[in-house]
Amino acid sequence: MRKLAVEKPFKCEVCEKMFTHNSNLMTHMRKHTAEKPFKCEVCEKMFAYNSSLTTHMRKHTGEKPFRCEVCEKMFTRYDLLKKHIRIHTGEKPFKCEVCEKMFSYNARLKIHMRIHTGEKPFKCEICEKMFIQNSSLTTHMRKHTGEQPFKCDDCEKIFTRYDHVKIHMRILTGEKPFKCEVCEKMFTQNSSLTKHMRKHTGEQPFRCEVCEKMFTLYDQLKIHMRIHTGEKPYKCEVCAKMFAQNSSLKMHMRIHTGKQPFRCEVCEKMFTRYDQLKIHMRKHTGEKPYKCEVCEKMFSYNASLKMHMRIHPGKQRFKFEVCEEMFTQNSSLTPQMRKHPGEQAFKCELCEKILTRYDHLKIHMRIHTGEKPFKCEVCEKWFSCNVNLKMHMKIHTGKQLFKCEVCDKMFTQDCNLKRHMRIHTGEQPFKCEVCDKMFTQYVNLKIHLRIHTGEKPFKCEVCEKSFTNNRNLKEHMRTHTGEKPFKCEVCVKMLTSNRSLKEHMRVHTREKQFKCEVCEKIFTHNGTLKRHMSIHTGEKTLNV
Repeated sequence: MRKLAVEKPFKCEVCEKMFTHNSNLMTHMRKHTAEKPFKCEVCEKMFAYNSSLTTHMRKHTGEKPFRCEVCEKMFTRYDLLKKHIRIHTGEKPFKCEVCEKMFSYNARLKIHMRIHTGEKPFKCEICEKMFIQNSSLTTHMRKHTGEQPFKCDDCEKIFTRYDHVKIHMRILTGEKPFKCEVCEKMFTQNSSLTKHMRKHTGEQPFRCEVCEKMFTLYDQLKIHMRIHTGEKPYKCEVCAKMFAQNSSLKMHMRIHTGKQPFRCEVCEKMFTRYDQLKIHMRKHTGEKPYKCEVCEKMFSYNASLKMHMRIHPGKQRFKFEVCEEMFTQNSSLTPQMRKHPGEQAFKCELCEKILTRYDHLKIHMRIHTGEKPFKCEVCEKWFSCNVNLKMHMKIHTGKQLFKCEVCDKMFTQDCNLKRHMRIHTGEQPFKCEVCDKMFTQYVNLKIHLRIHTGEKPFKCEVCEKSFTNNRNLKEHMRTHTGEKPFKCEVCVKMLTSNRSLKEHMRVHTREKQFKCEVCEKIFTHNGTLKRHMSIHTGEKTLNV
């Protein structure tokens, strides 16, 4: 059936739009005249249309007449409900003409388009950094103001953004509301699900402009770019060596800590890195992946192949640092050393330390490789050099052990016993010249002095927060990793630090240590006392 043409005799002189009734034209004219005859009696805001006033009034009355049938969320306007429904239906009617990405809302498409145009209309007045969205600028400004308005009620940690609190709360509760429809893996954040989905789709949207290599994640591209720029932002606080990746630094730190998490299932030898274990396994499997291109002989290790290559002409590898003469075998260096008595000749290629003897260099290299060839037959602990094993063996043999006469604790070295004795004697020979505080060990005095100097040499590579000592940094890092190694034996709650565990235990023991100086009320936690103090000070505490 054909629709009858409706006559529209009333024309707007400004925009030439046509209307069926004069009343409709008069209402429309308010767009051009800015006339607002309808007034809110509560806040006195003016409106051009009565329907707009009716909708506005719901802010004051709290009325939400439009309900989502899926999740029962209520809305003041029907158009808001329509937009919300797209969350459940997955409908994305707005398409980017550049990259074809789809969006649920036109507003989000407009913001997205700025990625392609490079438009950043929001500027920080302090550092002049530009932003695509106003919300990003607002969040950024908190870096300058130090404002952290959002607080976790459970652990009292504070955040600059509310969405960070929500994500943090999911870590505490274990809630994972985002599910992969392919493998059913659950995630705390939608962004994590989006990244995960690329494993299934094979999508690699991030491209290196230098070598055109493609990446699944932007973070992977950022790390890759350091190959081209030479940037190494991660620094070892022990030896000052720089690394391109945080994972490389963590692996390197095992050299200093002695941690060896990888174990050979055949001989139980321990390694700091998985690749070291893989190489070691060739001893048991007989695998020889390295081939000499000249004579086709096979080798288990690349180092063995390099040594073998010196049999073939033109391969001279070993350099004597004193006279710079080249040799094909390390063993050839020994007679050469006798020509230069007393001179330092052997240089570590990793940290450039100079050693007088090659066997000393070999032992030193174990710091970098993590190799520990000396094993205690009693407790199976491994050591990098024989002298350390001999020292350790005193624990088992009782030979030349130094015993504390007060508490019977045993020590392998006299200096360690002397240091321990200060616990019993109360001797504190190290004094702070600023506040006169005394310490049993010099290392404790050094750490304490940072309170006065303001020095914080231990920096978090994730959020750049700095700390006076490494222990505090380690505890802080657990907020990023989610690691909670301390377990409450009463309620099985996991905590990030021993201090947190001790504080938590007061819940079970009902011990209350924090006292209000005004009304003498006692509290279990310092944070609870601080909130209570607002009753006396009148200061409002911020809760999320």
